[in-house]
Amino acid sequence: MLARLLEFNQALRHAGIPVAISEGIDALNAIEHVDMTQRAPFKAALATTLIKDEAQRPAFDTLFDLYFGTGRGSRADEERDASDAAVTSEELLDQLLEAIRAGDGDTMGDIARRAVGRFGRLEGSSAREWFSNYEVLRTLEPDTLLDRLAREIDDSGATGFEAQVMRDLFERRMRAFRDAVLADTRRRVAEYRGPEAVASYAVQPLPEDLNFLSATADMAELRKAIRPLARKLATRVAIKRRRSRRGHLDIRRTIRRSLSTGGVPFDTAHRHRAPHRPELFILCDVSSSVARFARFALMLTHALSAQFSRVRSFAFVDAIDEVTRFFEHEDFLTAVDRMNAEAGVVSDDGHSDYGTILERFLDAYGKDVGPKTTLLILGDARTNYRARKVGALKALAHRAHHTYWLNPEPIGDWDTGDSAASEYAAVVDQMVEVRNLRQLEGFIERTL
Repeated sequence: MLARLLEFNQALRHAGIPVAISEGIDALNAIEHVDMTQRAPFKAALATTLIKDEAQRPAFDTLFDLYFGTGRGSRADEERDASDAAVTSEELLDQLLEAIRAGDGDTMGDIARRAVGRFGRLEGSSAREWFSNYEVLRTLEPDTLLDRLAREIDDSGATGFEAQVMRDLFERRMRAFRDAVLADTRRRVAEYRGPEAVASYAVQPLPEDLNFLSATADMAELRKAIRPLARKLATRVAIKRRRSRRGHLDIRRTIRRSLSTGGVPFDTAHRHRAPHRPELFILCDVSSSVARFARFALMLTHALSAQFSRVRSFAFVDAIDEVTRFFEHEDFLTAVDRMNAEAGVVSDDGHSDYGTILERFLDAYGKDVGPKTTLLILGDARTNYRARKVGALKALAHRAHHTYWLNPEPIGDWDTGDSAASEYAAVVDQMVEVRNLRQLEGFIERTL
């Protein structure tokens, strides 16, 4: 058990869940007080001690099933499959229909196990140790079963609201069956090849690790992660600013004070700095190639607006428009949607034109950029083979106190094709790779 628990902790770390040694010790202490032959309390003890955020729960559940749902070996599955009576897909569907009607989760789980054993194995010498949930669902066609249930609801004479409630209930139960099929296919592969082989592809990235440019179905998870992250970062930035007001150590005054204690500097003196909040100017590419990144970066930076004396936002594609007015209320999701619909950011072909935009921004708003300004540029620095006009960016960087560029592309893709990343990076304080919320959080903690 100790070896398996250590392997499980390591798998959690690989999945992006921070598990400290002390938390592993807490888990060992906790399982002394539960019956380890009972799955539910054992799992609850590990979850309580090893994870800290509900967003980490799906990854924890997947890995728990792999590391603590296996161990009997593939022969045990083969013997159990052989002992099960051979059933046809029609018979399994009839049994599944009754289980869904009754909401019998145990029976649904047993049907999922038998269905995987009967229909899930991939044939072939090289694929014998693999199972596919797709093959099971293709054989059983659960969507056909849902249609059958929907017809039953229509024929029952239920009202519109009652019918919708029943449909939603049956769909939830069917999703639970699909999840059970997926979990059993993963478990069987893990029995053959070991949990590590399955964990490498079975665990979905945590919301903070999802790639802005490729995330699709997980956008809702990203949205849920934004607000608590923004609150946490705002608190950290505020604390950092308060601490920074203390100023640097004043050696002369400290030594003078130490004369009263025999030269021991018990009471240090500092050069106090006049507190001030900088201005933040955000210049954001909202073209289709980086639109998702722009959405979340804008929401997160505007959530920190209390830490700046003024925040102004500008969106562009091949035209530029100030969009600060859209962020004057707290609903950032609505603000970004309005910005995408109403802002005048396209004037020609709808492809990013960084050179022209930088020149226009310098001409129209350059006079507002001063020594208290932090200029934040969000975009992939891809010019679509148009003039790069680095001089305009250099002039802006010279006027601003700090200029940072957040690039959602991997560093390895910079300077490929039409990318001008290195040329722009040479004239700003820092160009940073920001492909997910974790990297965005790290940038804000380090610099703002």
